[in-house]
Amino acid sequence: MDLTQFIVDALNEDIGDGDHTSLASIPANTEGKAKIYTKEEGVIAGIELAEQIFHTADDSLHISSVAADGDHVRNGDTLMEVSGNTLSILKAERLVLNCMQRMSGIATLTHNMVKLLDGLDTKILDTRKTTPGFRYIEKWAVRIGGGVNHRFGLYDMIMIKDNHIDFSGGIANAIQNSQVYLKEHNKELHICIEARTLSDVTEILEQGDVNRIMLDNFSVEQLKEAVEQIQGKYETEATGGINFDTIRSYAETGVDYVSVGALTHSAGSLDISLIAID
Repeated sequence: MDLTQFIVDALNEDIGDGDHTSLASIPANTEGKAKIYTKEEGVIAGIELAEQIFHTADDSLHISSVAADGDHVRNGDTLMEVSGNTLSILKAERLVLNCMQRMSGIATLTHNMVKLLDGLDTKILDTRKTTPGFRYIEKWAVRIGGGVNHRFGLYDMIMIKDNHIDFSGGIANAIQNSQVYLKEHNKELHICIEARTLSDVTEILEQGDVNRIMLDNFSVEQLKEAVEQIQGKYETEATGGINFDTIRSYAETGVDYVSVGALTHSAGSLDISLIAID
């Protein structure tokens, strides 16, 4: 994805008709150097994006990255140094830090959840519970943390959830209508359908013509039974309130994926700062 427009829009949102504090207090031709460092432990994300932001703000800035996306960092670690026009550095500072802090929080949370599944084949998925306009970057951070992206939006997967099933008149209708739609519009999209009960699983298996069954708000025992019932005919995904305390138990059922909305909607921010240096 070309992030140039996002960066330009975000810089314009912050700068408006000028960074008047910097313009008023610092001579225009002042050269300087700064470092970005972390104030707490975690998985860093946003290094590559920060470089793009600085270069969009001023392509003459010199950037030296010490850390790379995905690195485990500790309190006090230097992540990158930037030198050049001081006004340009300050113009980009807040956008760089906002993005890195948010991305690193997501990457750290994702990494910590992924670690809980060591030795298992189950993958952790994100969801569409993201910040509008910032989805690509948040999902990028999930990948950096070791997670897997679910569909990006409404356009890249047929995902039949409870409301779709109810409005279409049932599971069979929803699947059949979706297959007709894909054929008529010459589209090749995977079909994922939600099951709310074990009887839903039975009905989906009888109908067929899907790629993944999403098992929503199943208990661990119900999930294990559903996975055994599906017998690998379709991908399986567990979803609904799964957290640090329960994710290992859910994964041990043999489910292929566990989706966790909290990766993006509840992640905090890693404490990262920029400071002038000699």
